[in-house]
Amino acid sequence: MKAKNLLIFLVLPFCAWAQDDAAGERHPLFQTDTVLKAVLTAPISQTYAQRHQDVRIYFPGQWTYIDEQGETQRLEVSIRTRGHFRREVCQLPPLQLNFKKKEVKGTHFAGQNKVKLVAPCKEGERYQQYVVLEYLAYRIFQVLTDHSFSTRLVRLSYVDRDENLEPWTDIAFLIEDDSDLAKRLNLDRLNLDSTLYSQLDHPRTALVQMFQFMIANNDYSVIKPSGDDDCCHNVQLIGIEDENNNVAEGDIIPVPYDFDFSGLVNATYAAPPSQVPVRDVRNRYFYGLCQPRPILDAAISHIQSKREEIFALIRDSQELDDKWRKHTLEYIEEFYEIIDDPEEIEKEIIERCR
Repeated sequence: MKAKNLLIFLVLPFCAWAQDDAAGERHPLFQTDTVLKAVLTAPISQTYAQRHQDVRIYFPGQWTYIDEQGETQRLEVSIRTRGHFRREVCQLPPLQLNFKKKEVKGTHFAGQNKVKLVAPCKEGERYQQYVVLEYLAYRIFQVLTDHSFSTRLVRLSYVDRDENLEPWTDIAFLIEDDSDLAKRLNLDRLNLDSTLYSQLDHPRTALVQMFQFMIANNDYSVIKPSGDDDCCHNVQLIGIEDENNNVAEGDIIPVPYDFDFSGLVNATYAAPPSQVPVRDVRNRYFYGLCQPRPILDAAISHIQSKREEIFALIRDSQELDDKWRKHTLEYIEEFYEIIDDPEEIEKEIIERCR
């Protein structure tokens, strides 16, 4: 390795996290973590009926919510099913909400257009808790870096205009649009077929991979897409493109999403990828890319510095049942026991990286 490149590798880990201070302000919807109360009134049964179709139309509806002043606000919204796996297997598939930007001006949804809604896959308390745990995974990564998707919990009531479904209420959460994420960070949303190791921002990639190891998630890739999608699988790439749509070496930043296949959530339908030699998603197995040791150590040190904040986030979650909270705290504690032990780091991470 050339001396100049080695110097960059040694310096970057210690300054990368400070760059988060340059992140722009989040949209009003994501500036608080209080639970939003809302009602979705739409032809929901018709929307769900289209979930197996490749081409799905938007159905018009109304989004009613309680704002920060306790006032009821109403917005027009269009909905359709979204996603891949969950759209195919879930009794209650996830939705894409499409607001009109002109209508939301001056409201709590100012700046919103297309927003992903994550809701329980099926009826029952277990599936409610899965949603809360996946939301907490997003929040944990937000604790680690501003280069993360914003989220907001919603206690959402569904009203089917066709009256084919009885009204019901679930806990759900909204996710920041990927274009809004890039804009907030003064970066570009990248549409690439694939990436190379050399193109990635290594300090931020190491942080992503250590976070995924924390929650025991291997259902992602920072290099390859899934199917015909853009790169990468369950990861949004961001960076700065030049006039020829090229990104400088080492400047592509991966931002992870979709954590329902993680051991943290431990959904009944989840299974490890076939290339990972474990049978249970709760079993952590580091399948990340190898990083220069100073970069890996910096990522570990950063996560160690956020330990109390992460534990407080889980302890203070009002939506997580006591039994689930206890198991979740124990599960994250097991991760910290690994990264606090140099021998465990060598055995569980260094010897297994690719």
